[in-house]
Amino acid sequence: MRSVLNPTISEVVASAHYRPAISLIIPFDPKMNGHAALTIALKNACRKIEKQLLLEYPADTVVLMMEKLSTIIAQLNYNTHKKSIAIFVSPVFEKVIYLDILVEEKIAIDDSFEIRDLLYSKKQLHKYLLLQLSAGQVRMFIGNSSSFVKIVSHAEMPQQLPARDLPERVGKFSDVHAAHEKQLDKFLRQVEDSLELILRAYPLPLYIIGPEKLLGHFKKMTAHNGEVIEYIHGDYQHAAEKELSEILAPHVADWKSVLEKDIRNKMEQALSAGRMVSGIEEVWKEAHRGQGQLLLVEKDFRSLPLNDARSKGAGAAAQYKQFSCVRDAVDDIIENVLSNGGDVEFVSPALLQDHAHIALIPYH
Repeated sequence: MRSVLNPTISEVVASAHYRPAISLIIPFDPKMNGHAALTIALKNACRKIEKQLLLEYPADTVVLMMEKLSTIIAQLNYNTHKKSIAIFVSPVFEKVIYLDILVEEKIAIDDSFEIRDLLYSKKQLHKYLLLQLSAGQVRMFIGNSSSFVKIVSHAEMPQQLPARDLPERVGKFSDVHAAHEKQLDKFLRQVEDSLELILRAYPLPLYIIGPEKLLGHFKKMTAHNGEVIEYIHGDYQHAAEKELSEILAPHVADWKSVLEKDIRNKMEQALSAGRMVSGIEEVWKEAHRGQGQLLLVEKDFRSLPLNDARSKGAGAAAQYKQFSCVRDAVDDIIENVLSNGGDVEFVSPALLQDHAHIALIPYH
């Protein structure tokens, strides 16, 4: 954050008590939308902001604030691979955060900033993965509330279970069965290897659909049971994408429950691997190392800035720098996780009852 005090703005600060504070949260994906479309969206947002400011502030204050905002927008990085931005501006400071999360546009004009507004503005797309298994076909789909498409990736799934390639003379039925089981196991391990790569690229709630016997075999050998929301029985080898989407619809209708189960799955996996940290101080340390992949926090949980709460202590807390837009240590953690490409979810107190209100899953 850069201090931008000068004599002119100092007069405004003295008379307006550091107001107004402008927050603009808006989609910003140059790779998808292009420079021209984003410029139009930003100009429209500026017009809305100016209109709101003029309702409450003198014209000279509005001119100063709009000049500051225009300067920031002119300096935005259109080479970014991020998806959204948050711009915070007041007479005494400015800040731009580039985000990997999708957001709905939000404008706020107030006497303070809330980093949590980034989460309240986060767009929920209800995205999930579907692995469809059958002896004749294996397919992977990504779905959301408006689309359902097959994933084309470099980690191609094996197309089908190979035909039985048995020796010409097999003396016993048990030998035939053993050979078939061996082929099936090899086939499912190929599926497992591809699934591992896809889940790294798309860390989304996972559904698996297929014949009961085949799914039972897969459950016994997969390392991803902890990531599966639900196994759905049925042989849908010849089902079209529309039919599969309709089959999944009731299973994803209660998205809040789906998301909570997915978070529980991620927590259990991280705990088993010894990767999750809990409590405000440990989470703060890890977040400031830029290692936060997923932050879980109770919605109403706040904490004093660590340099105040531990004024007599040393260590990581002594490195904390409280900025004007950060009210507490939790907001600071949220900002760090989002700025470093991680994600944040507000969760119920029950989910974090053993984790002191806040937990962080670092990157691998």
